[in-house]
Amino acid sequence: MASPRRMGSPEAKNRAALLDAAEQIMLEEGYPAASSRRVAEKAGLKHQLVHYYFHGMDELFTASFRRSAERGLKVQAEALRSPQPLWALWRWHTNTVNAPLWTEYIAMANHRKGLRAEIAYYTKRFREEQRWIVDRALRAYGVDPAELPSVVAIVLLTSVSRVLVMEQALDVVDGHPETMEIVERYLRQLEGDPIVD
Repeated sequence: MASPRRMGSPEAKNRAALLDAAEQIMLEEGYPAASSRRVAEKAGLKHQLVHYYFHGMDELFTASFRRSAERGLKVQAEALRSPQPLWALWRWHTNTVNAPLWTEYIAMANHRKGLRAEIAYYTKRFREEQRWIVDRALRAYGVDPAELPSVVAIVLLTSVSRVLVMEQALDVVDGHPETMEIVERYLRQLEGDPIVD
């Protein structure tokens, strides 16, 4: 009986370099350009190392997404510890820095079931953490949960911000200032003016 193929350590420097290279290629050229040879070349490594650290490109893309999502959870946790968690959530989701990479993951997920499942899992984790904080904040602000359930507030804040960011990437900004003004007016009613970091 053949022994299972040895895989490189998850903490290895070369593994991280491959993940970094895959993300760079996705950002610069789109995910279809991220072949094992291109990723290895970008990382300055031999292409065989891709298959030493990952069973295939699906596993590499999933590991890349997972790493990005874990970083996002840490950033979100910090934001939600803010004295103004609704402003923090809005600011974090309207930040365009991570949008291009996450757009690539979403596009890839249309063709890769494993990645789709991973995105769904992390989306639920993000929402669970948001829900506890937002629920507590809304109650503190005297918002009736029957009038605005925390999960609805989260979906509104995150989905509106996601559409704004996606459209902005396409240079479509019609209605954006008006939408942001309405959302931010409501946030001011609840949390006051945003505290400048």
